[in-house]
Amino acid sequence: MHIIHRGIVNKNYKENCLESFRASFKKKFGIETDIHTTNDNKFVCFHDFTLRRIFKLNKSIKNINYGELKKIKYKKFKIPLLKEVLELSKNKFPIFIEIKPLLKKKILSKLISETKKFKKCIFISFKHENIHNLLKINSKVNVGLSFSNKDSVKSILKYGLNKKIKYLILDKKFLDNKKVQLISKEKYYYTIKTRKEFFKYNKNNNLIFENL
Repeated sequence: MHIIHRGIVNKNYKENCLESFRASFKKKFGIETDIHTTNDNKFVCFHDFTLRRIFKLNKSIKNINYGELKKIKYKKFKIPLLKEVLELSKNKFPIFIEIKPLLKKKILSKLISETKKFKKCIFISFKHENIHNLLKINSKVNVGLSFSNKDSVKSILKYGLNKKIKYLILDKKFLDNKKVQLISKEKYYYTIKTRKEFFKYNKNNNLIFENL
């Protein structure tokens, strides 16, 4: 299975917007998206902690209420609520939800509650405490741990022993590591950015790729 990183992105679509996700679903791909919480605890799909890169505004997501945030647009695109993306998926496509900040258990409980109707949600995070706390709240949620290119094979193998962790999200540098390949969990490798890489690895691996 292959997943589009932040949705289709090109001259017509911006990353993490409803239009890019709709285009991804039309091609029958699952998506990866990032979430933050606003000041009034709404879950929004956005990669960065601030609005600086996309909107040229020196404001943090966590300090803005959603009512103000939804008025901020880049051309026709705005930051969507997670629930809008889930409803758009119609429960047909896998959605990897990367939790960017470290969230309190109360907020994680709210996240589980808001997504319980959508059976294809998979929660992932580089902040592993988020994932362990989700499992403490509900041991049946679908979760995965993310690892960067700075992580060691030893740490990946260690967490690979945890039966409650269903997925490993791994930097593509681990694609050819034999020890990692032997881990009996569903593994996804990111971020595949070229056609050459995609066609080299797509037959035997699950990939998270960008618009190729």
